[in-house]
Amino acid sequence: MNISVPKETVPGETRVALTPAVVSQIVSSGLEVSVGKGAGMQSSYTDSSYKEAGASIAEDTDELFNKADVVLKVQKPGDDEIAMMKPGTVLITFLWALSDQPLVEKLQKAEITAIGMEALPRISRAQKMDALSAMSSIAGYKAVLLGANALGKYLPMLVTAAGTIAPAKVLVLGAGVAGLQSIATARRLGAIVEAFDVRPAVKEQVESLGATFIDIPLEETDTETKGGYAKELSKETRKKQQKVLHEHVKNVDMVITTALVPGKPAPKLITPEMVGDMAPGAVIVDLAAEQGGNCEITRPGEDYFTDNGVIIRGPLNLPAAMPIHASQLYAKTIQALLMHFIKDGEMHFDFEDEITKQATITHKGKVVSSLFT
Repeated sequence: MNISVPKETVPGETRVALTPAVVSQIVSSGLEVSVGKGAGMQSSYTDSSYKEAGASIAEDTDELFNKADVVLKVQKPGDDEIAMMKPGTVLITFLWALSDQPLVEKLQKAEITAIGMEALPRISRAQKMDALSAMSSIAGYKAVLLGANALGKYLPMLVTAAGTIAPAKVLVLGAGVAGLQSIATARRLGAIVEAFDVRPAVKEQVESLGATFIDIPLEETDTETKGGYAKELSKETRKKQQKVLHEHVKNVDMVITTALVPGKPAPKLITPEMVGDMAPGAVIVDLAAEQGGNCEITRPGEDYFTDNGVIIRGPLNLPAAMPIHASQLYAKTIQALLMHFIKDGEMHFDFEDEITKQATITHKGKVVSSLFT
């Protein structure tokens, strides 16, 4: 069985689906691995390192896709990539299928068996395959560094001969994996941190990292999905939430927003009025920019100053800013998922299994994932 890893073509994508170390382990299990020429260069993995690991280097992209039984990617496939895959090919990558119906239809029509790395169920058996959490952790870490770089202040308290510098105040909105990593990183850098999440269950995690949890009583008690994600709140509840957060936002130096609702636009947590009450030089880093942003005036992919001097950063694809570790972590999760499907050297699909049923988006020309039922 041939497993192929093409070079990513999306602008700005520096990650690669497999690292040489993981290739070596896959090859040792009796499988064949082909890697596109230069696929790992932006992650600091050379073609020669893949050869040493037992992979063959494919000069021709057409041939790479055509002979592949399994294609491993990071980003969604383009139309040209789908066209190069033969019917029955297994594709494993981030698909974001719930918010991209046209892509699902193309994969269905091409008879590609498409497995979404973001579609894994949140169960203990799937933890080692959880690429979403691995990438979110990197994004949360990097967000603090981006914020600190833009902030014209120290984060820690400093006592100097010229006077004492007070520590910066950081507010993290959303305490999932990215939010918790942001909290931990900001605390390591010496900031005073507070955080908010609609899920009361995360309060203990926030406080264990040394941050203060903002407790906003909500009329809605069912704020968490079965998979552990935050649910979309009613308009009335959001208004109440924004009113309380407004008082906190105007007193902090940095806000990091991480709130996402699977398959839907990012919830709006910060209004223009809230931004208008922030101090000049304050920074917002909106990790939800790719889904429209948690701040109403975020410009995805841009950094800019507001009229009152607030810096708003809307970074895209932050994990690609740390390609070495991002690729290492992604490769291990994709290897774990791949091994879940492989039986006796072949891909095997048991749709009675929860992981297979949820993560497999299309198979034999049909949409089969339980996410769509």
